[in-house]
Amino acid sequence: MASDLRFDAARIYAIPMRTRFRGITIRQGMLIEGPAGWGEFCPFTEYGDREAACWLATAVEQCTEGWPQPVRDRIPINCTVPAVGAQRAREITAHSGCRTAKVKVADHPESLAEDLARVEAVRDALGPGGAIRVDANGVWDIETAVDHIRQLDRAAGGLEYVEQPCRTIEELAIVRRQVEVRIAADESIRRAEDPLRVAVARAADVAVIKCTPLGGVRRSLQIAGAAGLPCVVSSALETSVGLAAQVALAGALPDLDFACGLGTLSLLDGDVVGDAASLRPVDGYLFVPRTPPTPDPGLLDTYRLSDPGQAAWWSDRLARVRMLIGDTQGAP
Repeated sequence: MASDLRFDAARIYAIPMRTRFRGITIRQGMLIEGPAGWGEFCPFTEYGDREAACWLATAVEQCTEGWPQPVRDRIPINCTVPAVGAQRAREITAHSGCRTAKVKVADHPESLAEDLARVEAVRDALGPGGAIRVDANGVWDIETAVDHIRQLDRAAGGLEYVEQPCRTIEELAIVRRQVEVRIAADESIRRAEDPLRVAVARAADVAVIKCTPLGGVRRSLQIAGAAGLPCVVSSALETSVGLAAQVALAGALPDLDFACGLGTLSLLDGDVVGDAASLRPVDGYLFVPRTPPTPDPGLLDTYRLSDPGQAAWWSDRLARVRMLIGDTQGAP
């Protein structure tokens, strides 16, 4: 139970990003210790308290209950290619050991030429047998989405899927009817009042599931089962502590047809656990942890958030969100 946790002893971290991602250059969050281990509370700053309550519910589950038993021991992972130049995209892909690459596109309104070059470079690095998926984070309108998806599909020599090309579920459904490439829903699931609306509207072929913003591993398994779509588990840019819950979800899903987006520690210039426990893929796979990794005290000091104003902001946020987690835990 949340009442068993010492929230007042939470540790606040700030880790630089290797490359700007989602508009941020420093990843911040809180680490909370409980009877079952450590959990992570790291909702992005633009999220309101009610959305953030699901993130805290995930941390509480991890700290107090642990996770369901896995049905597999390791998870195939995609490498993540940020909005970088073509040469850097080729290097990231080639050095990752992964056979699937997720490529960020639509980073700015005039990005198409850069996106096409980035996708072509990733195909060159993967060869003909690798899989390429792209993520637009919901910024395109319908017409732009249809046009850019077709061009990117040609540049990739075939896309595995396009993640969240448009913002709304209704727009996704229209785009899905007009293109041959699979459509995956991400934000439309994790930020919707009813995460199952995507399936009802036939707006996607693939569900991207992130247990951190959905309220925990168990609730995510319920949502995945009710959606009836093939699932990809993806991270919310956590450290190894929070990422462990995502890997546990991928390990517990009854079926796992696609590589998962859980190799995102490569985007952070550091971690809060030592190398032996850090959740970095090996040869394109992650092993499924049974318990959360324990932060290294020295690394907690190294990456401690030193700005007093920011630290107070996180403490105040945690206090507010704690009042809401009873409304989110166990929600259907």
